Amino acid sequence: MTLKNKLLEPGEHFLQGNQALAEGALFAGCNFFAGYPITPASEVLEHLAKRMPQLGRICIQMEDEMASIGTAIGASWAGAKAMTATSGPGFSLMQEFIGYAFMTETPLVIANIQRQGPSTGQATKAAQGDVMQARWGTHGDYMPIVLSPNSPQEMFDLTIRAFNLAEKYRTPVVLLADEIVAHMREKVVIPKACEIEVFERKKPKSKNEPFFGGETIPPMPSVGEGFNVAVTGSTHNEFGVRFTADPEVHRKLAERLVGKICLDAERIFDVETYGIENCDVGIVAYGCISRSVYEVIELAKNKDINVGFVRLKTLWPFPEKFVKILAEKAEFIVVPEMNLKQVFYEVQRVAACEAKVFPLNKVGGGEIITPEEILAKILEVRT
Repeated sequence: MTLKNKLLEPGEHFLQGNQALAEGALFAGCNFFAGYPITPASEVLEHLAKRMPQLGRICIQMEDEMASIGTAIGASWAGAKAMTATSGPGFSLMQEFIGYAFMTETPLVIANIQRQGPSTGQATKAAQGDVMQARWGTHGDYMPIVLSPNSPQEMFDLTIRAFNLAEKYRTPVVLLADEIVAHMREKVVIPKACEIEVFERKKPKSKNEPFFGGETIPPMPSVGEGFNVAVTGSTHNEFGVRFTADPEVHRKLAERLVGKICLDAERIFDVETYGIENCDVGIVAYGCISRSVYEVIELAKNKDINVGFVRLKTLWPFPEKFVKILAEKAEFIVVPEMNLKQVFYEVQRVAACEAKVFPLNKVGGGEIITPEEILAKILEVRT
Protein backbone atom coordinates (compact mmCIF):
# COMPACT_ATOMS: atom_id res chain seq x y z
CA MET A 1 0.00 0.00 0.00
CA THR A 2 2.58 2.60 -1.11
CA LEU A 3 0.37 4.36 -3.63
CA LYS A 4 0.72 8.11 -3.80
CA ASN A 5 -1.65 10.60 -5.40
CA LYS A 6 -3.92 7.96 -6.88
CA LEU A 7 -6.60 5.40 -6.10
CA LEU A 8 -5.89 1.68 -5.98
CA GLU A 9 -5.14 0.09 -9.32
CA PRO A 10 -7.95 -2.03 -10.82
CA GLY A 11 -7.61 -5.74 -10.21
CA GLU A 12 -7.29 -8.13 -7.30
CA HIS A 13 -6.04 -6.93 -3.93
CA PHE A 14 -5.62 -8.70 -0.59
CA LEU A 15 -7.21 -6.37 1.94
CA GLN A 16 -8.43 -6.33 5.50
CA GLY A 17 -12.13 -5.47 5.79
CA ASN A 18 -11.46 -2.09 7.40
CA GLN A 19 -8.92 -1.26 4.71
CA ALA A 20 -11.44 -2.19 2.02
CA LEU A 21 -14.00 0.08 3.69
CA ALA A 22 -11.52 2.95 3.67
CA GLU A 23 -10.59 2.40 0.01
CA GLY A 24 -14.27 2.21 -0.92
CA ALA A 25 -14.79 5.59 0.71
CA LEU A 26 -11.99 7.06 -1.39
CA PHE A 27 -13.50 5.68 -4.61
CA ALA A 28 -16.89 7.12 -3.58
CA GLY A 29 -15.35 10.58 -3.39
CA CYS A 30 -14.97 10.89 0.37
CA ASN A 31 -12.77 13.93 0.89
CA PHE A 32 -13.25 14.47 4.62
CA PHE A 33 -12.94 11.98 7.47
CA ALA A 34 -13.05 12.69 11.19
CA GLY A 35 -12.69 9.93 13.72
CA TYR A 36 -11.42 8.79 17.09
CA PRO A 37 -9.58 5.50 17.72
CA ILE A 38 -11.74 2.66 19.02
CA THR A 39 -11.45 -1.12 18.74
CA PRO A 40 -12.33 -2.70 16.30
CA ALA A 41 -12.73 0.31 13.95
CA SER A 42 -9.35 2.00 14.44
CA GLU A 43 -7.86 0.67 11.20
CA VAL A 44 -10.29 2.81 9.20
CA LEU A 45 -8.85 5.97 10.75
CA GLU A 46 -5.29 4.66 10.54
CA HIS A 47 -5.61 3.74 6.87
CA LEU A 48 -7.27 6.99 5.85
CA ALA A 49 -4.70 8.99 7.83
CA LYS A 50 -2.12 7.60 5.40
CA ARG A 51 -4.15 7.62 2.20
CA MET A 52 -6.16 10.84 2.30
CA PRO A 53 -3.18 13.24 2.42
CA GLN A 54 -1.76 11.37 -0.58
CA LEU A 55 -4.90 12.31 -2.49
CA GLY A 56 -5.11 15.88 -1.24
CA ARG A 57 -8.02 15.06 1.07
CA ILE A 58 -8.57 15.74 4.76
CA CYS A 59 -8.41 13.25 7.63
CA ILE A 60 -8.59 14.49 11.23
CA GLN A 61 -8.36 12.63 14.53
CA MET A 62 -10.71 14.42 16.90
CA GLU A 63 -10.78 14.44 20.70
CA ASP A 64 -13.81 12.14 20.94
CA GLU A 65 -16.66 10.59 18.96
CA MET A 66 -19.07 13.50 19.38
CA ALA A 67 -16.51 15.91 18.00
CA SER A 68 -15.86 13.48 15.14
CA ILE A 69 -19.42 13.31 13.89
CA GLY A 70 -20.04 17.00 14.58
CA THR A 71 -17.03 17.90 12.46
CA ALA A 72 -18.18 15.54 9.69
CA ILE A 73 -21.64 17.17 9.67
CA GLY A 74 -20.04 20.59 9.34
CA ALA A 75 -17.79 19.37 6.53
CA SER A 76 -20.81 18.00 4.68
CA TRP A 77 -22.50 21.40 4.85
CA ALA A 78 -19.29 22.90 3.48
CA GLY A 79 -19.73 20.68 0.41
CA ALA A 80 -17.58 17.68 1.37
CA LYS A 81 -18.43 14.01 1.14
CA ALA A 82 -17.88 13.16 4.79
CA MET A 83 -17.56 10.02 6.89
CA THR A 84 -16.79 8.92 10.42
CA ALA A 85 -16.17 5.44 11.84
CA THR A 86 -16.59 4.02 15.32
CA SER A 87 -17.81 1.05 17.35
CA GLY A 88 -20.66 0.54 19.83
CA PRO A 89 -19.69 2.91 22.69
CA GLY A 90 -18.76 5.65 20.21
CA PHE A 91 -21.95 5.06 18.24
CA SER A 92 -23.88 5.59 21.47
CA LEU A 93 -22.13 8.91 22.04
CA MET A 94 -22.94 10.03 18.50
CA GLN A 95 -26.70 9.56 18.75
CA GLU A 96 -27.62 13.18 19.49
CA PHE A 97 -25.66 14.40 16.48
CA ILE A 98 -27.09 11.57 14.36
CA GLY A 99 -30.57 12.88 15.19
CA TYR A 100 -29.40 16.37 14.22
CA ALA A 101 -28.09 15.01 10.90
CA PHE A 102 -31.47 13.38 10.17
CA MET A 103 -33.33 16.57 11.06
CA THR A 104 -31.05 18.79 8.95
CA GLU A 105 -30.93 16.22 6.11
CA THR A 106 -27.14 16.06 6.10
CA PRO A 107 -25.49 13.51 3.76
CA LEU A 108 -23.09 11.52 5.91
CA VAL A 109 -21.71 7.98 6.19
CA ILE A 110 -21.27 6.46 9.66
CA ALA A 111 -19.37 3.17 9.81
CA ASN A 112 -20.10 1.20 12.98
CA ILE A 113 -17.88 -1.86 13.47
CA GLN A 114 -19.83 -3.78 16.11
CA ARG A 115 -18.26 -5.32 19.20
CA GLN A 116 -19.66 -7.06 22.27
CA GLY A 117 -21.67 -4.77 24.58
CA PRO A 118 -23.40 -3.22 26.42
CA SER A 119 -21.05 -0.47 27.68
CA THR A 120 -17.36 -1.28 27.27
CA GLY A 121 -18.27 -4.96 27.02
CA GLN A 122 -15.68 -7.14 25.32
CA ALA A 123 -13.89 -4.62 23.16
CA THR A 124 -12.05 -7.08 20.93
CA LYS A 125 -14.91 -9.54 20.42
CA ALA A 126 -17.41 -9.59 17.56
CA ALA A 127 -21.14 -9.13 17.99
CA GLN A 128 -24.27 -7.99 16.17
CA GLY A 129 -25.85 -6.11 19.04
CA ASP A 130 -26.27 -2.67 17.45
CA VAL A 131 -28.98 -3.57 14.93
CA MET A 132 -31.83 -1.97 16.85
CA GLN A 133 -29.69 0.94 17.97
CA ALA A 134 -28.97 1.69 14.33
CA ARG A 135 -32.74 1.82 13.76
CA TRP A 136 -33.98 3.51 16.95
CA GLY A 137 -30.87 5.02 18.56
CA THR A 138 -31.91 8.63 18.33
CA HIS A 139 -35.27 10.06 19.38
CA GLY A 140 -38.18 11.11 17.21
CA ASP A 141 -39.55 9.88 13.90
CA TYR A 142 -37.09 9.08 11.14
CA MET A 143 -36.14 6.16 8.91
CA PRO A 144 -32.45 5.30 8.62
CA ILE A 145 -30.69 3.46 5.83
CA VAL A 146 -28.47 0.73 7.33
CA LEU A 147 -26.28 -1.59 5.24
CA SER A 148 -24.71 -4.88 6.37
CA PRO A 149 -21.62 -6.28 4.57
CA ASN A 150 -20.43 -9.88 5.03
CA SER A 151 -17.01 -9.73 3.36
CA PRO A 152 -14.11 -7.35 2.67
CA GLN A 153 -15.41 -7.13 -0.91
CA GLU A 154 -18.73 -5.84 0.38
CA MET A 155 -16.95 -3.51 2.81
CA PHE A 156 -15.63 -1.88 -0.36
CA ASP A 157 -18.81 -2.13 -2.44
CA LEU A 158 -21.35 -1.19 0.23
CA THR A 159 -19.29 1.76 1.42
CA ILE A 160 -19.57 3.20 -2.07
CA ARG A 161 -23.29 2.45 -2.04
CA ALA A 162 -23.62 4.10 1.38
CA PHE A 163 -22.15 7.33 0.04
CA ASN A 164 -24.40 7.22 -3.03
CA LEU A 165 -27.50 6.68 -0.92
CA ALA A 166 -26.48 9.45 1.48
CA GLU A 167 -26.06 11.89 -1.38
CA LYS A 168 -29.16 10.79 -3.27
CA TYR A 169 -31.56 10.87 -0.32
CA ARG A 170 -29.75 13.62 1.60
CA THR A 171 -29.56 11.57 4.77
CA PRO A 172 -27.09 9.86 7.11
CA VAL A 173 -26.37 6.24 6.14
CA VAL A 174 -24.98 3.65 8.54
CA LEU A 175 -22.61 0.91 7.40
CA LEU A 176 -23.15 -1.67 10.14
CA ALA A 177 -20.35 -4.23 10.01
CA ASP A 178 -18.87 -6.49 12.70
CA GLU A 179 -15.41 -7.24 14.04
CA ILE A 180 -15.08 -10.51 12.12
CA VAL A 181 -15.74 -8.96 8.72
CA ALA A 182 -13.71 -5.86 9.61
CA HIS A 183 -10.60 -7.83 10.54
CA MET A 184 -10.65 -10.71 8.05
CA ARG A 185 -8.46 -10.50 4.96
CA GLU A 186 -9.69 -11.65 1.57
CA LYS A 187 -9.43 -10.94 -2.10
CA VAL A 188 -11.08 -7.67 -3.05
CA VAL A 189 -11.63 -6.94 -6.73
CA ILE A 190 -11.26 -3.25 -7.51
CA PRO A 191 -12.94 -2.11 -10.74
CA LYS A 192 -11.79 0.80 -12.83
CA ALA A 193 -12.81 4.12 -11.31
CA CYS A 194 -14.75 4.97 -14.47
CA GLU A 195 -16.89 1.86 -13.96
CA ILE A 196 -18.01 2.89 -10.46
CA GLU A 197 -21.22 4.90 -10.19
CA VAL A 198 -20.71 7.93 -7.98
CA PHE A 199 -23.77 9.98 -7.10
CA GLU A 200 -23.55 13.70 -6.34
CA ARG A 201 -26.06 15.61 -4.23
CA LYS A 202 -28.56 17.88 -5.93
CA LYS A 203 -27.49 21.51 -5.81
CA PRO A 204 -29.86 24.51 -5.87
CA LYS A 205 -30.25 26.56 -9.02
CA SER A 206 -31.65 29.62 -7.31
CA LYS A 207 -31.42 31.39 -3.95
CA ASN A 208 -35.21 31.37 -3.86
CA GLU A 209 -35.50 27.58 -3.72
CA PRO A 210 -36.62 25.97 -0.45
CA PHE A 211 -33.78 23.88 0.95
CA PHE A 212 -35.85 21.89 3.46
CA GLY A 213 -38.99 21.06 1.51
CA GLY A 214 -40.87 22.00 -1.61
CA GLU A 215 -40.02 18.56 -2.97
CA THR A 216 -39.39 15.20 -1.36
CA ILE A 217 -35.60 15.53 -1.56
CA PRO A 218 -34.75 19.24 -1.73
CA PRO A 219 -31.49 20.62 -3.12
CA MET A 220 -28.66 21.27 -0.66
CA PRO A 221 -26.58 24.45 -0.74
CA SER A 222 -23.08 24.60 0.67
CA VAL A 223 -21.77 27.12 3.15
CA GLY A 224 -19.80 29.79 1.33
CA GLU A 225 -21.78 29.65 -1.91
CA GLY A 226 -23.83 32.75 -1.07
CA PHE A 227 -27.04 31.07 0.02
CA ASN A 228 -28.77 32.50 3.09
CA VAL A 229 -29.82 29.32 4.85
CA ALA A 230 -30.27 28.44 8.51
CA VAL A 231 -29.39 24.88 9.54
CA THR A 232 -31.26 24.05 12.73
CA GLY A 233 -32.19 20.90 14.60
CA SER A 234 -35.40 22.56 15.73
CA THR A 235 -38.59 22.09 13.74
CA HIS A 236 -38.34 24.30 10.67
CA ASN A 237 -40.29 25.11 7.53
CA GLU A 238 -39.09 24.51 3.99
CA PHE A 239 -36.84 27.60 4.16
CA GLY A 240 -35.16 26.54 7.41
CA VAL A 241 -37.07 29.02 9.59
CA ARG A 242 -37.76 27.67 13.11
CA PHE A 243 -41.38 26.78 13.91
CA THR A 244 -41.36 25.10 17.31
CA ALA A 245 -45.06 25.41 18.17
CA ASP A 246 -46.97 24.81 14.92
CA PRO A 247 -48.06 21.14 14.76
CA GLU A 248 -48.68 21.24 11.01
CA VAL A 249 -45.15 22.41 10.23
CA HIS A 250 -43.65 19.59 12.28
CA ARG A 251 -46.05 17.00 10.90
CA LYS A 252 -45.22 17.96 7.33
CA LEU A 253 -41.48 17.84 8.03
CA ALA A 254 -41.50 14.52 9.90
CA GLU A 255 -43.69 12.81 7.29
CA ARG A 256 -41.34 13.92 4.52
CA LEU A 257 -38.21 12.79 6.39
CA VAL A 258 -39.69 9.31 6.84
CA GLY A 259 -41.48 9.22 3.49
CA LYS A 260 -38.47 9.99 1.32
CA ILE A 261 -36.95 6.69 2.50
CA CYS A 262 -40.02 4.49 3.01
CA LEU A 263 -41.71 5.47 -0.24
CA ASP A 264 -38.59 4.53 -2.18
CA ALA A 265 -37.74 1.45 -0.12
CA GLU A 266 -38.01 -0.91 -3.11
CA ARG A 267 -35.01 0.84 -4.66
CA ILE A 268 -33.07 0.83 -1.41
CA PHE A 269 -33.58 -2.84 -0.50
CA ASP A 270 -30.52 -4.96 -1.25
CA VAL A 271 -30.62 -8.66 -0.43
CA GLU A 272 -29.07 -11.94 -1.50
CA THR A 273 -31.53 -14.79 -1.89
CA TYR A 274 -31.29 -18.51 -2.57
CA GLY A 275 -34.14 -20.95 -3.18
CA ILE A 276 -36.77 -18.83 -1.43
CA GLU A 277 -39.55 -19.94 -3.77
CA ASN A 278 -38.99 -23.68 -3.29
CA CYS A 279 -37.78 -24.57 0.19
CA ASP A 280 -38.64 -26.62 3.25
CA VAL A 281 -36.84 -24.44 5.77
CA GLY A 282 -35.86 -20.79 5.56
CA ILE A 283 -32.93 -18.88 7.04
CA VAL A 284 -32.67 -15.11 7.48
CA ALA A 285 -29.16 -13.90 8.33
CA TYR A 286 -26.79 -10.98 7.87
CA GLY A 287 -23.18 -9.97 8.42
CA CYS A 288 -20.58 -12.54 9.41
CA ILE A 289 -23.15 -15.18 10.40
CA SER A 290 -24.53 -15.26 6.87
CA ARG A 291 -21.23 -16.76 5.73
CA SER A 292 -22.04 -19.92 7.70
CA VAL A 293 -25.30 -20.33 5.80
CA TYR A 294 -23.59 -21.08 2.48
CA GLU A 295 -22.25 -24.32 3.94
CA VAL A 296 -25.55 -25.06 5.71
CA ILE A 297 -27.31 -25.15 2.35
CA GLU A 298 -24.97 -27.91 1.16
CA LEU A 299 -25.10 -29.84 4.44
CA ALA A 300 -28.91 -29.75 4.38
CA LYS A 301 -29.01 -31.05 0.81
CA ASN A 302 -27.22 -34.17 2.01
CA LYS A 303 -30.16 -34.76 4.32
CA ASP A 304 -32.74 -34.05 1.58
CA ILE A 305 -33.72 -30.70 3.08
CA ASN A 306 -34.19 -27.71 0.78
CA VAL A 307 -33.06 -24.51 2.49
CA GLY A 308 -34.15 -21.08 1.34
CA PHE A 309 -31.96 -18.17 2.34
CA VAL A 310 -32.46 -14.41 2.63
CA ARG A 311 -29.31 -12.44 3.43
CA LEU A 312 -30.02 -8.90 4.55
CA LYS A 313 -27.51 -6.59 2.88
CA THR A 314 -29.94 -3.83 3.82
CA LEU A 315 -31.16 -4.03 7.42
CA TRP A 316 -33.20 -0.82 7.41
CA PRO A 317 -35.59 -0.13 5.88
CA PHE A 318 -36.35 -3.78 6.56
CA PRO A 319 -36.71 -5.85 3.33
CA GLU A 320 -40.15 -7.24 4.18
CA LYS A 321 -40.93 -8.26 0.61
CA PHE A 322 -38.30 -11.00 0.49
CA VAL A 323 -38.96 -12.31 3.97
CA LYS A 324 -42.66 -12.60 3.08
CA ILE A 325 -41.85 -14.68 0.01
CA LEU A 326 -39.69 -16.96 2.15
CA ALA A 327 -42.42 -17.25 4.81
CA GLU A 328 -45.03 -18.23 2.21
CA LYS A 329 -42.93 -21.21 1.09
CA ALA A 330 -41.04 -22.37 4.18
CA GLU A 331 -42.71 -24.13 7.07
CA PHE A 332 -40.04 -22.92 9.47
CA ILE A 333 -37.60 -19.99 9.47
CA VAL A 334 -34.41 -19.93 11.55
CA VAL A 335 -32.81 -16.59 12.40
CA PRO A 336 -29.17 -16.98 13.59
CA GLU A 337 -27.70 -13.86 15.22
CA MET A 338 -24.81 -12.85 17.47
CA ASN A 339 -27.22 -11.05 19.81
CA LEU A 340 -30.33 -11.92 21.80
CA LYS A 341 -33.03 -11.84 19.11
CA GLN A 342 -32.89 -8.39 17.49
CA VAL A 343 -33.81 -9.20 13.87
CA PHE A 344 -35.75 -12.29 15.00
CA TYR A 345 -38.72 -10.16 16.10
CA GLU A 346 -38.81 -8.35 12.75
CA VAL A 347 -38.85 -11.66 10.88
CA GLN A 348 -41.52 -12.97 13.24
CA ARG A 349 -43.64 -9.87 12.61
CA VAL A 350 -43.34 -10.15 8.82
CA ALA A 351 -43.86 -13.93 8.73
CA ALA A 352 -47.03 -13.55 10.86
CA CYS A 353 -49.09 -16.73 10.47
CA GLU A 354 -47.28 -17.97 7.36
CA ALA A 355 -44.30 -19.67 9.03
CA LYS A 356 -43.00 -20.46 12.50
CA VAL A 357 -39.85 -18.49 13.33
CA PHE A 358 -37.10 -19.85 15.58
CA PRO A 359 -34.14 -17.90 17.02
CA LEU A 360 -30.58 -19.18 17.21
CA ASN A 361 -28.49 -16.83 19.32
CA LYS A 362 -24.98 -16.64 20.68
CA VAL A 363 -23.38 -13.78 22.62
CA GLY A 364 -20.05 -13.38 24.38
CA GLY A 365 -16.49 -14.09 23.40
CA GLY A 366 -17.04 -13.25 19.75
CA GLU A 367 -17.96 -16.85 18.99
CA ILE A 368 -19.50 -17.23 15.55
CA ILE A 369 -22.50 -19.49 14.96
CA THR A 370 -21.16 -22.44 12.97
CA PRO A 371 -22.80 -24.22 10.01
CA GLU A 372 -23.14 -27.33 12.18
CA GLU A 373 -25.02 -25.39 14.85
CA ILE A 374 -27.43 -23.95 12.30
CA LEU A 375 -28.02 -27.37 10.76
CA ALA A 376 -28.65 -28.84 14.22
CA LYS A 377 -31.26 -26.13 14.82
CA ILE A 378 -32.95 -26.95 11.52
CA LEU A 379 -33.11 -30.63 12.39
CA GLU A 380 -34.48 -29.75 15.84
CA VAL A 381 -37.34 -27.56 14.58
CA ARG A 382 -38.33 -30.15 11.96
CA THR A 383 -38.86 -32.92 14.52
